[in-house]
Amino acid sequence: MTSIFRPALATFVFALWSLALFSPAQAMETTAKHAILIDATTGTILMEKDADTATAPASMSKIMMLYLIFERLAEGYLTMEDTFAVSEKAWRMGGSKMFVGVNTRVTIADLLRGVIVQSGNDASIVIAEGLSATESNFAVEMTERAFELGLTNSVFKNATGWPEEGHVMSARDIATLAIRLITDFPQYYPMFAETSFTYNEIKQSNRNPLLYDFPGADGLKTGHTDVSGYGLAASAVRNGRRLILVLNGMESAQDRAREAGRLLDWGFREFANHTLFTEGEVVGNAEVWLGAQATVPLVIQQELILTLSRSAHRNMTVKTIYQGPIPARIESGTELAKLVIEAPDTPTVELPLVAGADVDRLGLFGRLGAAVSFLVWGAVNQ
Repeated sequence: MTSIFRPALATFVFALWSLALFSPAQAMETTAKHAILIDATTGTILMEKDADTATAPASMSKIMMLYLIFERLAEGYLTMEDTFAVSEKAWRMGGSKMFVGVNTRVTIADLLRGVIVQSGNDASIVIAEGLSATESNFAVEMTERAFELGLTNSVFKNATGWPEEGHVMSARDIATLAIRLITDFPQYYPMFAETSFTYNEIKQSNRNPLLYDFPGADGLKTGHTDVSGYGLAASAVRNGRRLILVLNGMESAQDRAREAGRLLDWGFREFANHTLFTEGEVVGNAEVWLGAQATVPLVIQQELILTLSRSAHRNMTVKTIYQGPIPARIESGTELAKLVIEAPDTPTVELPLVAGADVDRLGLFGRLGAAVSFLVWGAVNQ
């Protein structure tokens, strides 16, 4: 059999347009101390700067608190009409406030807007105490859930982001959490785009500057303390494409707004998402040895979308690689090959390809004829 069946590496290269897959090496300069810009659909990092350093997140850590209460709502343990009691601790809390009244009860719907729109520290403590009895208990729950979500540089000591030793998040963790929140709870996410909220006859505006002048901006959360500087977890959508940006360590609110708009504009302008293959699409064909058909279609099992730079050189290659010819019998769905996408300075993308059809083995006389044909003419099949 070895003398007749001689496996060889078969490669087919598809010519694609002038697009290149980019990696974080294509970083954009920024005045932020910590930054990351991610395409939410593909997870492609368009730029980053010191994104894994655990640093004070200020009110951006409230996104973790919101994630936990959204989970309760989605699972049916809470409703928007439920109420939590306001303790004296919550009422006395400093910093940004929703202005809840001590010994009153506030609906979940109002508390959420008090946190999301007004960044209320008092509202955050009311939620923490309502869910876990004490703020410190809730901070432990935040840390444990963050770990379960894959946030590797996040530890919480309180529910508000108030400066406290050891209360930290990295820019990458904040961005990862933002994507999870938007993906997991689309029913609640529109609250982040609300520009104002009135409670106790006090109207306050959303502190997110992008909501007022950046097209497509719809969230998420600002942050500022003397320790952290000015930060922002931002999200914006254009033409169905969502980008997530996290900045921290800025010197002023004006710098934060200007830099956020500049980086998001760059991300939308210089990159685009391209669907290279749809789920179940035939990518190529593999030669078959002693089969009823000479080839078998190679099928990709998942949609392949890549975030590609608009200005890159036309140097991408897409290959199907397999050891062939492949001996029959072949069952549909059997993994036969791999799809390999390569571009300079970019991690190689590899995905499995499976048989798109059954291929029966030739009968005895057919196999004998194919063997003779191969020995005489070098033909792969009958």
